[in-house]
Amino acid sequence: MKTHLFVLSLLAFTNSFAQDKKTVDTSTLKEVVVSGFIPIDTKSTSLNIEPYSLKQINEKNPLNLSDALAKIPGISQMTTGNSISKPVIRGLYGNRILVLFSGLRFDNQQWQDEHGLGLSQIGIDRVEVIKGPASLLYGSDALGGVINIIEEKPTQEGKKLDFGVQAFSNTLGTLTNIGYSNRKGNKWKRLRIGFENHADYADGNGDRVLNSRNKGYYLKAGWGFEKAKWIQENSYNFSYNQFGFIMPDLNTVFTADDRFSRSMAGPHHNVILNMISSQNTFFLKKSTLKLNAGIQSNVRMEDEGGGQISLNMHLLSGLQNLKWEKKLGKRTSFVGNQQFTYENNTNYGGRIIIPDATFIEGNLSGYFKVKWDKVIVETGLGGNYKYIKTIATRHLNMPGDKIQPFANDRTTGNGMIGIVYNPNSWFSIKTNTATGFRSPNLAELSSNGLHEGVYRYEFGDPNLKSEQNLNTDLTLEIDRQQLFFSASVFNDVFNNYVYLSPTSNKFYGFPVFKYMQQDATLLGGECLLVLKPAFIKNIELKEGFTYTKGTLKDDGNLPFIPAARFTSAIRLEKKLRGKISRVFAEPEYIYVMKQDLPARFETGTGSYYLLNFTSGITVPAAKGNWQIGLTATNITNNIYTDHLSRLKYYGLYNQGINFVLSARKDIKW
Repeated sequence: MKTHLFVLSLLAFTNSFAQDKKTVDTSTLKEVVVSGFIPIDTKSTSLNIEPYSLKQINEKNPLNLSDALAKIPGISQMTTGNSISKPVIRGLYGNRILVLFSGLRFDNQQWQDEHGLGLSQIGIDRVEVIKGPASLLYGSDALGGVINIIEEKPTQEGKKLDFGVQAFSNTLGTLTNIGYSNRKGNKWKRLRIGFENHADYADGNGDRVLNSRNKGYYLKAGWGFEKAKWIQENSYNFSYNQFGFIMPDLNTVFTADDRFSRSMAGPHHNVILNMISSQNTFFLKKSTLKLNAGIQSNVRMEDEGGGQISLNMHLLSGLQNLKWEKKLGKRTSFVGNQQFTYENNTNYGGRIIIPDATFIEGNLSGYFKVKWDKVIVETGLGGNYKYIKTIATRHLNMPGDKIQPFANDRTTGNGMIGIVYNPNSWFSIKTNTATGFRSPNLAELSSNGLHEGVYRYEFGDPNLKSEQNLNTDLTLEIDRQQLFFSASVFNDVFNNYVYLSPTSNKFYGFPVFKYMQQDATLLGGECLLVLKPAFIKNIELKEGFTYTKGTLKDDGNLPFIPAARFTSAIRLEKKLRGKISRVFAEPEYIYVMKQDLPARFETGTGSYYLLNFTSGITVPAAKGNWQIGLTATNITNNIYTDHLSRLKYYGLYNQGINFVLSARKDIKW
């Protein structure tokens, strides 16, 4: 397959340049993205931004939002089974990736390896990913990048009802949601509910991975108005998720129940999320002011089985963001940005792994953009202040314990400079150099106990310094009628990179790990080639490659660095007349190389391949079209272990063959 694609690639590449160079194909022009900061065309910014629409997500029928994002070159996912996963951007994850939801910072206590992102793909319009540090624009934690989740918009007029259902063969599960929106005059409202449940998944051997099941309940609501000088969008989001706890030797302590069982009688996470936000845009005489504020409540509990709650943490966050956009001339624009975050973590359970604590953070920055005929320059400076105070918490940092309560503040500055060169309509080259900043999280600063989720005793260090990185990114892009090619390389240098390292000590047989830090470097890149050969109608060829390498200053390797990955796909899409108006099919081949550069406490993983298939049809109907799809993953039922799967330490494999049948319909009146 790869040889076939390579030959076609050369033919199409030659053919594309044989076309009249004055011809501009408007279908290939880049869409405007929001980026959570300012609306921009991806060709007019030095930031490496990847927009990913709901249509693209729905076609792939992913297990969750992290699984959907992992389809983008340069992005992977760290998993603990199917349901617990978090995105990895160029080898960075957790608190090094900033997630925005409804325009505000989102935090659901991702600081631990087995704590997933926990967000569903239902009810969103699109996701925009920035690869590389963006602390100047978004504040701390944006060292590795930003994931901006943009909520769905209401119908443009009248009323709209839509519903969708997905059925998963491997987990015998379903994901169902129904949405309603209404616009009357300048006012609108929307509502969406959803439910998902999955049984245990099976690996390539057909063996169940016990207790890998999960459930989820979702409620989303929105309301707002649009006036000449004021636009307001309010959102409320609720979710309640249960994720089964996968542990080593689970077969000896967990009796296998019925294959179709969704019972949560065994050990599991309970995660309850409530978010409310208000986004306001004010159109002033010669500028625009945007005010965004919200409150988030995240409750994370661990049920040891039978309703016995051990861990019970509540993270309450208050967030505010103010942006002022001003044109300073024909070529120059300015954005002033101010952010404030307040967070409070409180323990209510008997088992405690991080202390009660309070965080206060403020960020202030200025961003300039100057545009000439073929050159665009972006630059800016910002300052960040963060205050952390931990409180004496039972069983953790009481008098006499090794780690005592502390309070400290941290101040840092951030900057960026980027240059874009567009010599013509189809070619661009851009470079961006930017810094990022992150304070160590509570687990890194103050852990002092056995963490049963990962079966090790962890020690934090209150004296850890803040992480700071400097990343340089170079991107080349060709966008022609029959050819799209993009290639990016990056070099990311970290000062005081925080990592977990094993010690020679034991705690009642459990290994003892300690958080440490030293300088580190990540380097790599990704490329994407998309061809539409003129001699083969309705065919699109895709080739992608991703590579990341992470090393510590002492020549050790960074943990959870994804292996190099090749992706090849052929897409056939055709519009028809009759009972079916559109049909598409896309076979996909993924080859993941072995990872033989593991960190000190990791094991290497071998290479593997996956054969996937995506297809769908559009069926016209009176008040709205039907979208029916069929997706198959790991068609050859391979037995494999991904390097970013935490289950490899338990001798467990990734999911085997899985079919997903989906149906969606919009109804307008």
